[in-house]
Amino acid sequence: MPDDQALRLDRQICFPLYAAANAMIRLYRPLLDELGLTYPQYLVMLVLWERDRRSVGELGAALFLDSGTLTPLLKRLQAAGLVTRERDVEDERRVFVALTAAGRRLRVRAKCVPETLLGRIGIPASDLIALREQLQGLIVAIDAA
Repeated sequence: MPDDQALRLDRQICFPLYAAANAMIRLYRPLLDELGLTYPQYLVMLVLWERDRRSVGELGAALFLDSGTLTPLLKRLQAAGLVTRERDVEDERRVFVALTAAGRRLRVRAKCVPETLLGRIGIPASDLIALREQLQGLIVAIDAA
């Protein structure tokens, strides 16, 4: 590709990923507002709903976030009564995050979110599954780079 074409916005892979992520988060917003969650908080809850009581490090690894980003987010979830945070008695540097009863109950209300989003997007589920798998492969490749 000639140099004058390389820096065109429509030639970048990063821009459609960025724009799609922003559009997807905007689509989630009204559904998550009903749950009292922001999108990053929803992601944390998804991880905890899969398996409760995880360390901040485990959450960060699952979400590709550092503890500096996670800590304020977790504090807000704790203030909302959805999670607890406690230091490991054997290693005080390690903090565990667990769902409260309210956090577990919220899962029932959140169950409709994926299906509702799928309906609003209007793309066949099989296409979205294939796209998700491609993006997961891209994440692995970028992480390895």
